[in-house]
Amino acid sequence: MFFELVATLVAGVGAAGVVMLLNRTTGGRLPRWAMPVGAGLAMIAMAIWNEYTWFDRTVATLPEGVEVTSTVESRSFYRPWTYAVPFVQRFAAVDAAAVRRHPAAPDMRVTSTVLMSRWSQPVQLPVVYDCAANRRAGGDVPFDLGADGTVTATNWQDVAPDDPALRAVCDGDG
Repeated sequence: MFFELVATLVAGVGAAGVVMLLNRTTGGRLPRWAMPVGAGLAMIAMAIWNEYTWFDRTVATLPEGVEVTSTVESRSFYRPWTYAVPFVQRFAAVDAAAVRRHPAAPDMRVTSTVLMSRWSQPVQLPVVYDCAANRRAGGDVPFDLGADGTVTATNWQDVAPDDPALRAVCDGDG
């Protein structure tokens, strides 16, 4: 957040400098309001660019094997352009490279789900998937993985067979 603030301020100062240079080269013909308006527009453009590129920049830094499974787009009245083109404000990803399973229960798989949100710290939650029954449990739901590979969960959630998280975990070599 701090670096984005600095980048926005630098964009404003840079735009003000460009307008000032342009005013000097035209012999002072630009109106007095051109510099603050140019700086303000550059700062708004930089803030919008940061919003719309956050998701792609963040996904590019994820380790190999972490797959994005869902996104949440944002629209708000104080950002009217988001009604035309919403931006991704948060997403969930599963660590498909770190899937664990027990030889006695090959349909039960455990991995981490990472919840990422703009301006927030990432949250990592353990989740168990039952690939045969298309269900999952985890996060704030307690579960126990027994020595024989059995899973005792207090609250299973049924998911669609084509759920992206289920497919990322169950279709791999695990």
